Amino acid sequence: MANSARNLPGSEERRVQNNEVDINPLDNVEAFYENNKKNINTITTVILLVIIGYFAYTKLYKGPAEEKAATALSFSQLYFSADSLNLALNGDGKNMGFTKIASKYSSTSAGNLAHYYEGVCYLKMGDAKSAIKALKEFNGKGTVIGAQAYGALGEAYMETGDKTNAIDCFKKASEDKNNGITTPMFLFQLALAYDANGNSAEAKAAFKRIRDEFPKSIQARDIDKELARLGELN
Repeated sequence: MANSARNLPGSEERRVQNNEVDINPLDNVEAFYENNKKNINTITTVILLVIIGYFAYTKLYKGPAEEKAATALSFSQLYFSADSLNLALNGDGKNMGFTKIASKYSSTSAGNLAHYYEGVCYLKMGDAKSAIKALKEFNGKGTVIGAQAYGALGEAYMETGDKTNAIDCFKKASEDKNNGITTPMFLFQLALAYDANGNSAEAKAAFKRIRDEFPKSIQARDIDKELARLGELN
């Protein structure tokens, strides 16, 4: 009879079964909430505010900012393509240049890309120190020009005589073994940087990588001459 009590419709949530108290789990949840109501409500409110803030930032600020930055960047890219570096860098009085775009829209993808263009402009204009500063601000992760950025930074370091940092940049620029265009180019620059730094063994190794891994590249055409210059004869 005692066991049949649990099957009776309308039986109480707390009931005696085999001399033990059976407690409905919901009672524990309700008790926990009542004892921690203030903290739970505060945490819930904070989470909701974060979610609302994220969507507001994405839809009301970041989206429009990305669009404005991309539009501004397109004008500077036209000047860059025409080799009008000063206008590309500083603007034409009506449209912003890469420097201002990078500063004003720093949180956008276009603003990030402007740092790269800014650095390349300075490099072409012979201002290696400004090029280094701009290129170091560029985040190439996940972009198609990450290797080019490291290569440009390596060139800028070479211009300042900093061969150690130049070598490090050229090494990063030549990591992609599947890129048959830029990788052999940066390997060639890496070899020259090693050679200029007195590291002939490393220079030979870089030249050999071009010869062995990228035999059809432009840089591979004169590799035997470069290796012979370093005393490596076939």
